[in-house]
Amino acid sequence: MHKLSVIFGLSGFSLTQKEKYFFKEVNPWAFILFKRNVLNKKQLIKLTSDLRQTLGRNCLIFIDQEGGRVQRLSSPNWQIYPSGSFYNDLYSVDKGMALRSAYLAYSMIADDLRECGITANCAPVLDIPVEGADPIISDRAYGKNPSQVIDIANAVMSGLMSGGVVPVIKHIPGHGRARVDSHKELPIIPTKLQTLRNSDFIPFQALKDAPMAMTAHAVYECSSKSPLTISRKSFDTLIRKEIGYTGLVMSDDLDMKALSGDLIDRTRASLNAGCDIALQCSGNLDSMNNVAKGAKTLDGISLNRATIAEYCSDIFDCIDREGFKNELNSLTAFHHKYFEMNRD
Repeated sequence: MHKLSVIFGLSGFSLTQKEKYFFKEVNPWAFILFKRNVLNKKQLIKLTSDLRQTLGRNCLIFIDQEGGRVQRLSSPNWQIYPSGSFYNDLYSVDKGMALRSAYLAYSMIADDLRECGITANCAPVLDIPVEGADPIISDRAYGKNPSQVIDIANAVMSGLMSGGVVPVIKHIPGHGRARVDSHKELPIIPTKLQTLRNSDFIPFQALKDAPMAMTAHAVYECSSKSPLTISRKSFDTLIRKEIGYTGLVMSDDLDMKALSGDLIDRTRASLNAGCDIALQCSGNLDSMNNVAKGAKTLDGISLNRATIAEYCSDIFDCIDREGFKNELNSLTAFHHKYFEMNRD
């Protein structure tokens, strides 16, 4: 059966009969989970199993598990992980410690996710925040120096992929200059192309072999007056040409207020612009029906990219969980002690 070029959320801790019927009928490429879908390990394992059983295949299941304030699996059932700023802080003291911390943390995150049947993580964040930007990125970033962001992001990618969890670099081509939160309104980025080339684009270019990327819902005035997610010109010029990214591109959530129009039009526009996959997260069945109406069969080069992404979850290593945890705890303790002693 053909797959639909979408990733859907769902409403609660378990699949409703209406969701089962709908998902079986439309056959979305993959799913994404949020806190509303997470109660405990036993429940989550059953939910991910039920999703795959409904489709009759081993689909990818996504989540946002960055650490810090973006962590869908949290205490008391799961460990709390550091935010991006933690690795930024450590990098300023000792590069090796920072990279080791990132690898350990994301190896453990991958272990957490695989245990529960989750095989894709919307991380690492490659955005470089600037002065005056909206705080939506802020402490999620790995720093303001592109080479540092590249180093830490590579460690994050290594940790995830060694654990059989597919990474998603975001938010391509860079969300760090946005002065408003794209969940609430449309960011306009008037920055010149050469400036973006010298900063924002660099981490994405360095990690352009990543299997998946997520768009930024923002207008880049150097290429178009329309949001990149729905602008063929911006998409081709900035993502495919300037950055040279050839992997699977998924939209950010189509429900976000940065985009206008109904969900049928948003879905159609994002796929026509160049997104391989449309992401819609609300779990609202009426909304999902509209997205399905605007979507299309996953085929051609988009299907090839999706297949490569799926393969990236097939092989994984088992970790010494207790050893990794103890080492990360030691590095975290060093971080707290060092920055407490050196606080102005």
